[in-house]
Amino acid sequence: MNKVEKAFELAKERYAEIGVDVDAALKKIAAVPISLHCWQGDDVGGFESAAGLTGGGILSTGNYPGKARTPDELRQDAEKAFSMIPGKHRFNLHAIYLENHGKAIPRDEIQPEHFKGWIDWAKAQKLNGLDFNPTCFSHEFAADGYTLSHPKKSIRDFWIRHGICCRKIGEAMGRAMHSPCVINHWMPDGIKDIPVDRLAPRQRMMESLDAILGVDISKRYVLDSVECKLFGIGSESYVVGSHEFYMGYAMSRGTLLTLDTGHFHPTEVVADKLSSLSLYVKEFLLHVSRGVRWDSDHVVIWNDELRQIAEELVRNNLLGRTHIGLDFFDGTINRVAAWTIGTRSMIKALLSAMLDPIAEMRKEEKAFDYTSRLATLEEMKTMPFAAVWDYYCQSKDVPVGMDWLKELKKYEAEVQSKRI
Repeated sequence: MNKVEKAFELAKERYAEIGVDVDAALKKIAAVPISLHCWQGDDVGGFESAAGLTGGGILSTGNYPGKARTPDELRQDAEKAFSMIPGKHRFNLHAIYLENHGKAIPRDEIQPEHFKGWIDWAKAQKLNGLDFNPTCFSHEFAADGYTLSHPKKSIRDFWIRHGICCRKIGEAMGRAMHSPCVINHWMPDGIKDIPVDRLAPRQRMMESLDAILGVDISKRYVLDSVECKLFGIGSESYVVGSHEFYMGYAMSRGTLLTLDTGHFHPTEVVADKLSSLSLYVKEFLLHVSRGVRWDSDHVVIWNDELRQIAEELVRNNLLGRTHIGLDFFDGTINRVAAWTIGTRSMIKALLSAMLDPIAEMRKEEKAFDYTSRLATLEEMKTMPFAAVWDYYCQSKDVPVGMDWLKELKKYEAEVQSKRI
C-alpha cells in the first residue's frame, strides 16, 4: 500500500464516521463527463482561414508560446490534457474548426465531411462524445452586431442556413459517437448604445431560431441549447438574447437552457438559478467560466462560486439533467495547463459536493437546527478531501497532485516549444 492509498483509507474512515460512502461518491463522479472546449487550445482562432479570429465580441489575450496552429496540433494538445484529467470526457467544437484543406467553405455550406477528422479522432480516443457550436461571430455578416436578428432577411437567411448545417453536423457526430451532440446556439447580437426598438430584433431572433430548430433532427443524436448573455464587447447597452428571452424560449420550445457563469452581472449567483429553473426547464447546459469584473473568461478554479454550483447540482440531483462544458480562453499561460487546471477544478468541486453528509444536513435544516447546519458546513471545509482526490486520480491512472505539472513542462519542452 503506497502513501496515497494509506491516506485514502484514513480519509475514508473519517467520512464514514459522518455517514458518507466514499466509494459510492467515486463511482458517481467517474460517470460525469466534462466537455473540454477546443477554443482554449488556439485562442479562438479556428481553421476557417489563415487570418483566424477577426473580431465580433470575443477576445483572447496573451501571447504565451506554443499554441496549436493546425487541427493535428490541437488534437495532440487535447490528448495531453485528457491524459492528465481523471475520468472519461467530451470535446466541444466550434464551426470554424472545420478541416477545409485550404479551400474556402462558406459557413452556410459546411458539412459533416469537414469534421470527419474530428469524429475519427474522438472515436479513436474513446471520448464520451462530441459537442458543437455554430460560429456567429468573426464574419462579415456579423460586423454590424446582428446575425439571426439582422434587419436584412438575406443576412438572417445566411445564419439560418449556417445553424441548420451545424445541426446536421451535430447529428453526424451524435450518431458516430453513440451519444447526443449538445449544440449550443449563441449569437452576439446587440447594440453598443441605447436602442429605440428592443422588441423587433427579438421577434426576428425568435423566428430565425424557430426556422433552424424546425428542421427535424432526432434528439437521440442532437440536443439543442440556447445561451443568454447580459452584455458583450460592443453590445453593452442591449443584447437581443437576454436571460429572459432565452429562458422563455427554452421553456416554450423545449430546448436546453445554457447558463454561462460569465454571462451575468457580477452580483448574480448562477448556482441560485438552478433550483428555480429546474422546475420549468428539462435540461441545462453549463458553460463554466470565471469572470473577473466582467465576462473575461478566466481559467476555472475551485473557488466559492464553483463549489456552490457543484453543490446545487449534487444536492438537487440535477447532474442527470445537466451537461457541463468549459468556456474560457487564456493565452497568458500554457494552454494545455489551462484545460487541465480548469477541468480538474470542475471535477474537484463535484466530488467535494458528493462527499457532503447531505441527508444529515437536510435533516438539520428541516428541524430548523441552523446551528448544527452551519457547524456541519464549516467542518466539511477541513475534511480530508485531498486524500480522496489523490486516490481518485491514481485509480484513473492520471498524475497525482502536482505531478501533472511536471508532465506538462516536459511536453512543453519537447513539443510546444518547437512550434515556431
